[in-house]
Amino acid sequence: MERYDLLYRLYDDFDTETLREYQFFVDLFPPVDSRVALEHWEEASDELEGRKAEIRNALPRGATFADVAAYADREAAFTALDLLNRHGRAVNALVLDVDETLRSAGGTDNEIPRETLHLLTEFHERGVPIVICTGQTLENVKGFMIQGLGNELVHSGTFSIVYESGNGVFTPGQGSRTKQLLYEELDTEVRSVFDEIRARVLPEAPEDVRHGCHLQGNEFNVTLKPNFETGSPDAERVIDAGMVHLIDLLGEAVVDALGGAPAEDAAAATGSAWARAHYADSDPEIREVLEEEGAAADVAPDDVPASVRELFERIDIGYYHADAAEITSLELNKVAGVEAALDVLGVDDPFVLVMGDSKSDLRVMRWAAENDAGIAAAPDHASRDTLSHVLETDELVFDRGQSAQMLRTVYVLNLLARLD
Repeated sequence: MERYDLLYRLYDDFDTETLREYQFFVDLFPPVDSRVALEHWEEASDELEGRKAEIRNALPRGATFADVAAYADREAAFTALDLLNRHGRAVNALVLDVDETLRSAGGTDNEIPRETLHLLTEFHERGVPIVICTGQTLENVKGFMIQGLGNELVHSGTFSIVYESGNGVFTPGQGSRTKQLLYEELDTEVRSVFDEIRARVLPEAPEDVRHGCHLQGNEFNVTLKPNFETGSPDAERVIDAGMVHLIDLLGEAVVDALGGAPAEDAAAATGSAWARAHYADSDPEIREVLEEEGAAADVAPDDVPASVRELFERIDIGYYHADAAEITSLELNKVAGVEAALDVLGVDDPFVLVMGDSKSDLRVMRWAAENDAGIAAAPDHASRDTLSHVLETDELVFDRGQSAQMLRTVYVLNLLARLD
């Protein structure tokens, strides 16, 4: 109980709120060419040091508790200590989704907040590897991460990007293992399905989808994005229609890859009908969209031929409301990418913080839970299943656009772990 007692003393006996304000100012003060501004920063830095010295001199292991007070309010500090007592170890890698997690179109103008970027540099300086895990393309992610974190950090050898939801892993500074194209390991049958869909998806799309969507520049996944503001009614309309189009194409491509429908089933239904039946049965959200689009399957899931079903079960339809519709390989999801990234980073016994909002992030969260390999956190607007998982585990839910809130908690968890 000693650590709990010391936390109570820390927050009862010291003005920790003002201390945090000074730390925030010193950390995030923008670089300006002004002597007056520099003098103001130096005064704040001296005041911060003085307040930390009071804590260092008053409490056992006071240096650590001074840092705790500088980064976390009372609730976050006690949450961090609860996590440490429950799991018994510090976090040794970060696995972070980007869109609607680190940044949010609704809360951060679609930019990663400066406080979040600063906290990531703090983790990096303390030797915690960072894995950015996203459905976006490599070049896009690499560009804005270099802009936000700096070229030196991104190329440090302890920073990795899992892109296109696990189809590739990019870890600068790792020699021949810098770029791993995991999708090249898939068999010809699966790759032929993706090749056919990519070639047909826009040329054969309904007019509203063809003019209302664009194909994201992925190396492997096939992703439709709206030509409208994400989350808008127009984006919702065109993505719902686009998802139906992708499902139908997938069904046809799978049948083609198998050399045509099985003879006994050739007249019974088409590949698109089988795909609608299969994916509606596997995902209630997809079933709901199909029904609203007047595209509900007219066959039962059990009517799908076994060979067709087996190939469907290797390929996933990703639906992101008013944001994207995509086809991905279930053999190459974010879990596969994270495992490959942690391997090249040398994290042999992972205990990671997984932050994300979508079903693809949920797979990583479940992997961490099942293997006692980490904790999960999600924004309060995450998908229903993702939010349910987080609430059923450690209840680490943060407000939209406030990813720094959770990073501070885990940063303090790691500080407290040093007391053991």
